[in-house]
Amino acid sequence: MSDRVLAAEPLSASPADPAASPHTDAGDAGYRKDLKSRHINMIAIGGAIGTGLFLGAGGRMASAGPSLFIAYAVCGVFAFLVVRALGELVLYRPSSGAFVSYAREFMGEKGAYTAGWLYFLNWSTTAVADITAAATYAHFWSMFSDVPQWILALIALAVVLAANLISVKYFGEMEFWFAIVKVAALVAFMLVGIFLVVTSHDVGGSTPGLANITDHGGIFPNGTMPMLLLIQGVVFAYASVELCGVAAGETENPEKIMPKAINSIMWRVGLFYVGSVVLLALILPYTAYTGDQSPFVTVFDRLGVPGAAGVMNLVVLTAALSSLNSGLYSTGRILRSMSLAGSAPKFTGVMNRGGVPYGGILLTAGFGVAGVFLNYLMPGEAFELVLNFASIGIIGTWAMIMVCSLLFVRRAGRGALVRPAYRLPWAPYTQIVTLLFLASVLVLMWMDGGIGRTTVNCLPLIAAALVGGWFLVRRRVRETAGDRD
Repeated sequence: MSDRVLAAEPLSASPADPAASPHTDAGDAGYRKDLKSRHINMIAIGGAIGTGLFLGAGGRMASAGPSLFIAYAVCGVFAFLVVRALGELVLYRPSSGAFVSYAREFMGEKGAYTAGWLYFLNWSTTAVADITAAATYAHFWSMFSDVPQWILALIALAVVLAANLISVKYFGEMEFWFAIVKVAALVAFMLVGIFLVVTSHDVGGSTPGLANITDHGGIFPNGTMPMLLLIQGVVFAYASVELCGVAAGETENPEKIMPKAINSIMWRVGLFYVGSVVLLALILPYTAYTGDQSPFVTVFDRLGVPGAAGVMNLVVLTAALSSLNSGLYSTGRILRSMSLAGSAPKFTGVMNRGGVPYGGILLTAGFGVAGVFLNYLMPGEAFELVLNFASIGIIGTWAMIMVCSLLFVRRAGRGALVRPAYRLPWAPYTQIVTLLFLASVLVLMWMDGGIGRTTVNCLPLIAAALVGGWFLVRRRVRETAGDRD
């Protein structure tokens, strides 16, 4: 691999163009525009379908009952607004640094530093959750039942890391087929589920239909509070929706591809998340689901179809590996943007001959190794622990995106720039309402007690770490800015 760091290239936009950004990002140079329309579209789908649905829905259903679909719908709406705001910024100026680059333009280097490290917190902990999920899924098969969870987690990390270091083209192809598998599986489940409900076919001694809801406490069998408290975990299910914004920097004609990919997220959320949860509630009573098994595996296992549960388990294993792959990809790009601005370690800014910023990818993978150790120490609690810290990173990342969008709209209102035709509707009120929602999620995490409260109580430590880190890097940031100027 080559350790060369590529210098920034001048932008081709004319200064006379009021819509052109005067901002340049050294981290955008050197990438190959190898991602096609089909890659971006399927990356957007894959970002909306992950382990949060395939693994987490079972335990959440057991806790909140059928009302879980409301939590998925509410969080899905705000996830769409976040990615729509990011889409407007992407069409204004595509960048592989994504929201970190926009934070640098509208909030300065402190904003870019904060956005970038919060995103790294998100994906470094999500990587731990993903390899934990992969190891959990593998235990479904008897051949792996005696293999320690930490060994399976290490194997999953090694395989995905090796594939991610080749080139963006291979990443795009992997995500394309990963998304195809996930969508095909969900479509197949929904077709089977609709058939079971319409025909009232017996499923493990239970008759599908509304009775599975009405005879077991209704939509809110345990009250509304369990559903509200689950929102902080449901947010994790949408953690990858911003990925298509990062990938836009490595695709041709993002102005044509991105609007279509982003707009499709809304109906996919309604169809796959809300639709799947409703079907799960209709097929079996909510008490039939557990946090130890994917709810989709539970249905096929109860149905008694030979091999069906194994196939579905393979699908959810694919979802976990897909999410891990996406996390390594996106943090590599974000960290490179930060490194070339001086706010991340220098080695995270290097690229290989394939145009892959492998330094940042290896740093994220290093935290995955820490996750392997966590699986060794506490295999039963690892997923829930890192899930909460990932939620903090997600909330921080989404908040920074909406703040950037708000500042962008205000600057456009002063005539300093021109917003693209593809816009976040009802701005600036949309950004404000979304920020209030994200703040409420933190309150719900604290109210949930246990690990959630512990995580929120760690916020001052996270803030102190960010402040301390800034004092360590600020001199290099200023020197880098001076050299760039």
